[in-house]
Amino acid sequence: MTLDNVNASWVIASHNQGKLGELRTLLGQRPVSLQLAPALELPVPDETGSTFEDNAILKAVAAMNATGLPALSDDSGVVVHALGGRPGIDTALWAGRERDFAIARRRVQDELDALGPNASRRTTWVTVLCLALPDGAVETFRGETHGALVWPTRPDTGAGFEPMFLPDGFAVTYAEMTPALRRRVNARAQAMRKLERATFGT
Repeated sequence: MTLDNVNASWVIASHNQGKLGELRTLLGQRPVSLQLAPALELPVPDETGSTFEDNAILKAVAAMNATGLPALSDDSGVVVHALGGRPGIDTALWAGRERDFAIARRRVQDELDALGPNASRRTTWVTVLCLALPDGAVETFRGETHGALVWPTRPDTGAGFEPMFLPDGFAVTYAEMTPALRRRVNARAQAMRKLERATFGT
């Protein structure tokens, strides 16, 4: 997938302020102007897919159809191996209606505790980006970061599962990293590098 004219306006098809900010930063050096789904008052589509790819496609295609512009979406979650891959695509749902991820983190810890002290804490953080173009082209890009969950969280506040996720090769959780380091090594950055190579050729 290569855009004929990359000097274009894209829609970021997300209403999650954290994702919006990170995607804007990751795309900041590219010759595209960005419009945000909340500013365009785009509805939030139901995420009825069974995979990260399914849900990323649903969101990107819905935004592209609504605006006629290239649309970039993100679907992310943590796959906890000992929990059979949960919460996975339901990561945000585990945070409840108020999207309180302290609740989601506590639930994961409680379920791991129920498995006993020897339960594996291995976890994969998955991000799938989808770019949907007005000509009908749709492509997904997956990034994965492997690591383990820590408890108590470090620190005791933070976005999503970042205070609980210790990526392989680091002594600090995502939440303890500087924003610049986190953007460089996390799963979203991996997926973005794949998108950039496919779309911009670099």
